[in-house]
Amino acid sequence: MSDSPLIRLEDVSKSYAKGKIPITIFEHLDMAIKAGDFVAIMGPSGSGKTTLLNLLGGVDRPSSGQYYFAGEAIEALSEGQLSRWRADNVGFVFQHYNLMPMLSAARNVELPLLLTPLGRKGRRENVKTVLEIVGLADRASHKPAELSGGQQQRTAIARAIVADPRLLLCDEPTGDLDRETADEILATLKMLNRDFGKTVVMVTHDPEAAAYANHTLILDKGRFGGEAAA
Repeated sequence: MSDSPLIRLEDVSKSYAKGKIPITIFEHLDMAIKAGDFVAIMGPSGSGKTTLLNLLGGVDRPSSGQYYFAGEAIEALSEGQLSRWRADNVGFVFQHYNLMPMLSAARNVELPLLLTPLGRKGRRENVKTVLEIVGLADRASHKPAELSGGQQQRTAIARAIVADPRLLLCDEPTGDLDRETADEILATLKMLNRDFGKTVVMVTHDPEAAAYANHTLILDKGRFGGEAAA
């Protein structure tokens, strides 16, 4: 794991306007995450955890402050550059799997690759590889309704990693799953971190999920209130 931070937030603030009233989500937030780390972010509802993930994934921009990814100032990118950066560097995993119900697991996984220069053969090879990694090679032709909740989430994880991003952002990835299935998903994320060097940032309300991470940060009232060893 490199000593240089892959992710660095410096004095980041984020606010929204609700009518004429500004709603502050963060103020003067600082954070550094090394390449290859696995970080869990916990905190009460409304503390800004999902907003933070959106900033890290380039879905949203800071109101002020700087976000650096591998030394690059992300907030300075144009919308087109930001879309390209996101496609190249970030995979998202959500609580709700967001799979296309009419498509097979393989076709769902392939979707991010349609935005890349890869040809059909290359796309199929990538899809086959990541389905094997997440243990779903035998479910490639199944549609979401034919898969269990855990299998659907593993399909979503395969989709998130198929373009080989450096960063995986996971928003309550086990929130809809029973304990046994949740542990299987968390073990998959841990494997991707440990064996494939993926940097993982996971928002969770579950201390047992956070225990899979290397570090746990507590976000409350727009500030990090401390760090607990997982």
